[in-house]
Amino acid sequence: MDEISALHDDLLVKILSFLPTKKAVSTSILSKHWEFLWMWLPKLNYKTKRGLINYSNRGLRNFIDKKLPLHRAPVIESLCLNLFGKDIKPKYIRKWVEIVVSRHVRELQISYNLANGNIFPSSLFSCKSLVILKLKDMVLMDVPSMVCLPSLRTLQLEDVKLVDGKSLQELLSMCHVLEDLSLFFYEGNDIKEFTIIVPSLQSLCIFIAKNLLVDGYVIDTPSLNYLKLEDWNYFQHHCFIKNMPKLREAFVSVFEFPDLKCLIRSITFVKRLRICSQDVYGDGFIFNQLEHLNLCVCKEGSLNLLGQLLKDSPNLRVLNIFLDEEHEDDQEHDCMVCWNRPSPVPKCLLSSLQIFNWSGYLGTPQERDVMVYILENACHIKVVTISSPPSLFLTLDMLKELAFSPRASTTCQLVLN
Repeated sequence: MDEISALHDDLLVKILSFLPTKKAVSTSILSKHWEFLWMWLPKLNYKTKRGLINYSNRGLRNFIDKKLPLHRAPVIESLCLNLFGKDIKPKYIRKWVEIVVSRHVRELQISYNLANGNIFPSSLFSCKSLVILKLKDMVLMDVPSMVCLPSLRTLQLEDVKLVDGKSLQELLSMCHVLEDLSLFFYEGNDIKEFTIIVPSLQSLCIFIAKNLLVDGYVIDTPSLNYLKLEDWNYFQHHCFIKNMPKLREAFVSVFEFPDLKCLIRSITFVKRLRICSQDVYGDGFIFNQLEHLNLCVCKEGSLNLLGQLLKDSPNLRVLNIFLDEEHEDDQEHDCMVCWNRPSPVPKCLLSSLQIFNWSGYLGTPQERDVMVYILENACHIKVVTISSPPSLFLTLDMLKELAFSPRASTTCQLVLN
């Protein structure tokens, strides 16, 4: 112990930074030398657990309230608050946030499911040092009209209830270097319409729940490189997505999407695409740069969507067909429509497709027809891998049919898992 204590304080603080905050604080009882070392920690993480009796939460509240003002680090790299319980009042969080803002906080994460009003001081919305802001389970009210977050690059709002969509765009419009935005809208959120206009944005993730009462949204992000859009909403709503010429990867999972053509038009520049949709988007689109395609086949029209994408992706190299675990409850294999073989044979099968993986292969007549069609026409394919669910055993006849199907590629290796 004496050998460790002899180390320089900066090194000791570095060692403490690898420990959970609670354990780092507990070292203060080791000796007089250790008593205040933890107060130099640049990263602080405090959380309560659901089900704890009130005095446990009260003890944490009192501890933060007493110790945080005395914290000695000139810059607080991050503060993470994951709080439950009626003893943690909004006024305490306002005070704590104001303290870390004065200490040039760079990352702030707060989850607070009992908030019923504004829990942030106005100083947060003009914090020049803040780079990452992640909020969860709260109401975000009274966003000041003069928002200025000049360093904010990452913003995540998960089940955060805003007064309206206008306040969201007002917040975004003052984040001039924002690069990464994630929005999760669950049932009970009162937002009706929202607009995302962020010229600097490079990554955008949006989740819209099935039963959310939303009228629509607009996305205008010309610098976007990555898009993840999960719009599972059942209700009629509008959507307008402007072209994203720099987009290179997209994850699209939509249900009864209001304007699939508008969405497809905006993502035709991607090199990698993961998609789940029950609708086929129609003609007139070409994915010239698409090389990796991941298609979820939980929907009735999934295989016809496959035919459309093969036809429109002349340079496709890797094709993965799978069933997303999150979509198993929506699986519609029993009523899957017949597979319409593309004619003429898509260019990607004749010239570029090299790898084909099918995970969750069930061996239905439609699936067998797809498999045989690709084997018969993919001239340069190298590896075809077929995996079935653990609960399903393909019959010997089904395996033989695949193993002895004609193959356009003489170098094709068929792997059956």
